[in-house]
Amino acid sequence: MTMKYWLMKTEPTTYSIEDLENESNQTTCWEGVRNYQARNLLRDDIQEGDRVLFYHSACKEPAVVGTAVVSRPGYPDSHAFDKRSKYYDAKSDPENPRWYMVDVKLEQKFDAPVTLASLREKASLKEMVLLQKGSRLSVQPVKKKEFDIVLKMAK
Repeated sequence: MTMKYWLMKTEPTTYSIEDLENESNQTTCWEGVRNYQARNLLRDDIQEGDRVLFYHSACKEPAVVGTAVVSRPGYPDSHAFDKRSKYYDAKSDPENPRWYMVDVKLEQKFDAPVTLASLREKASLKEMVLLQKGSRLSVQPVKKKEFDIVLKMAK
């Protein structure tokens, strides 16, 4: 199976790369995705070993702040069944789950963020899903060449 590349957005006030860095084993579940297109990626496409650009959104300076590796492929998001969870969904059923999540493990935290503004300046990234008008998915595919360019920008 061929490795794939992804970008996962999180608001740093909700869950930051520093939070991931402080987790035991620097691993967490990527729960709470409530968009069907992103859900389908989590459920059907994202596999163990795939690499992830960790992106801080909805903040003063949106940026790619590090990388992670998928350590567990898609499985039902148990938060959807927990009435105490902010991700609870009364219509989701453990027998026929509506929402999925994956586990990710921190690979590296960048010394300096690769800002959205700097990504926009790179002509070689003009096709990147993140940079497309109206792109709002919290989980999105990234081409290997785009992933590699972002890594170079982080050095």
